[in-house]
Amino acid sequence: MNDALPLDFDPSGLVLLNAIIALMMFGVSLELKVADFRRVAARPAGAFAGLAAQAVLTPAATCLFTWVFRVDPALSLGMMLVAACPSGALSNILTWRARGTVALSVSLTAISSLAATVLTPFNFAFYGWLNPRTRELLQEITIPVGGILAQVALVLALPMLLGMFVGARAPRVAAVAERPLRTVSFLVLIAFIVVAFAENRGLFLSRFPDFFWLVAGQNAMALTIGMLVSRAAGLGDADRRAVTIEVGIHNSGLGLAILFTFFPAAGSMMLITAFWGVWHLVSGLVLTGWWGRRPPLDGATADRAVAVRA
Repeated sequence: MNDALPLDFDPSGLVLLNAIIALMMFGVSLELKVADFRRVAARPAGAFAGLAAQAVLTPAATCLFTWVFRVDPALSLGMMLVAACPSGALSNILTWRARGTVALSVSLTAISSLAATVLTPFNFAFYGWLNPRTRELLQEITIPVGGILAQVALVLALPMLLGMFVGARAPRVAAVAERPLRTVSFLVLIAFIVVAFAENRGLFLSRFPDFFWLVAGQNAMALTIGMLVSRAAGLGDADRRAVTIEVGIHNSGLGLAILFTFFPAAGSMMLITAFWGVWHLVSGLVLTGWWGRRPPLDGATADRAVAVRA
């Protein structure tokens, strides 16, 4: 795929990007316990609602959106890749800020990250093929399903399992290291995206009208899906906030890593994915700022004991 957008990117930065994502996942998992999964299994409504909204409904709605509104095929594939990515560690921080259920958020991030080893390449390939406007473009490229699966496993699943192992074997070290790891890796990721924008500011500014409303609209759609599905599942207000944020916050860093590794000439897809990394931070801070000033309506309280994880 080559949409002739001359993005300036140093390939050596790919190693750094993958390391950042792995470090964030490792930090999220340091205090994640098997018991957290047991609690989710005991009350599975929140997990089912979050996974259904994130891994099924959001990719399907994105495909329909790009089809109905006749979005440029290359930009459409960028939107589908983002929709296929799981939630990121940022969602846990935002859930705490929104007075949502942090334990549910952390568990959903872990579960969706494990599921992403299969679902990310599958959803990207399936919905890219399903939309007749992107099918032809998708056929011009070879999607390395095995390679994408391996990359997702290396930067998400493996660091998560390693984090859980370290947390179980050295809980004091984990308690001290978790917050700095999260904070530093998150700031470095933001810096990475900012540098990418700065080095390509002319291109981003010239194409801004093409992708701004697409990213803003897709993000609003994802947040709405999360809220509606969690309401339909009968979740309490604190759980609804956690699910909504999980569905609306995607690991766009993973999307960028996939693009830089397998589709380095896909400039339009990179525009969408890179701007997602900025926009969902803006929308997430606005939404959680609103919720943070309002206690959950059902009287539930956020999992403040887990707040140190953020």
